Amino acid sequence: MTHIQQKSSMLSLGVFIFIYLALLTGLEFLVAVTFNSVPLLVVFALVKAALVVYYYMHIYKLNLESEPDEHSDGFKTGTNRLGLWLFLISDSFVFGGLMITRINLLGLTRPELNQLLGVAVTAMLLISSFFMNRGETLMHNGDRKGFLLNAGITFVLGLGFLLGVVLVEWPLAIHEGLTPSSGPAGAVFFMMTGMHAFHVLTGLILLAIIIANARRGLYDEKNYPVEAAAVYWHFVDVVWIFFYPALYLIGSLA
Repeated sequence: MTHIQQKSSMLSLGVFIFIYLALLTGLEFLVAVTFNSVPLLVVFALVKAALVVYYYMHIYKLNLESEPDEHSDGFKTGTNRLGLWLFLISDSFVFGGLMITRINLLGLTRPELNQLLGVAVTAMLLISSFFMNRGETLMHNGDRKGFLLNAGITFVLGLGFLLGVVLVEWPLAIHEGLTPSSGPAGAVFFMMTGMHAFHVLTGLILLAIIIANARRGLYDEKNYPVEAAAVYWHFVDVVWIFFYPALYLIGSLA
């Protein structure tokens, strides 16, 4: 009974966090189109990122005590978890450098992009994080079938985001004269979206691997690889939480 209650509460928490993220994204867009307050947009992005990092990426697990036996599964999981976070922190410097480049080159201006498409791909990525969290929770509670369903939905949404950016947004931008060589706005846009798209592609490959392995029952007992894939996927989401307003919302048209 306790196991069922824990599973239910974890799934409910995931729903609540997603609702908060959706509301904040809606408010973010409303602020941008009405009076474009940069401080408020920054606050919205920071709050959304904090929600994802704490609840979806469960950074608090780094404080869990690991077992002293270095050959135990608990010790290995704790070490792997720390290693993953160190990698993500190092990777964040790449995205941080791109953000600084955007600020220095464009200031309070932004490229002219398709706003509806921007909202659509952003929604895809946020929704994919919800299903990834749900799938991870179900796998942690022994529901392989539920994990496979939710991980599959995550994959489809992530692929939709990637195709939306690379096959739709890029050609539209190029058609409007925004190219990597057209000036600072074009260079910044294609560098930021290109680097992020590469990470989404990496996440999709990782998702495909864990889905295939889960079908074979490899994670029924030891499911840390599912957690690692989920944390990486949410990290990609966190990056876009900052890239979306930086490219689509903040500032006047360049």
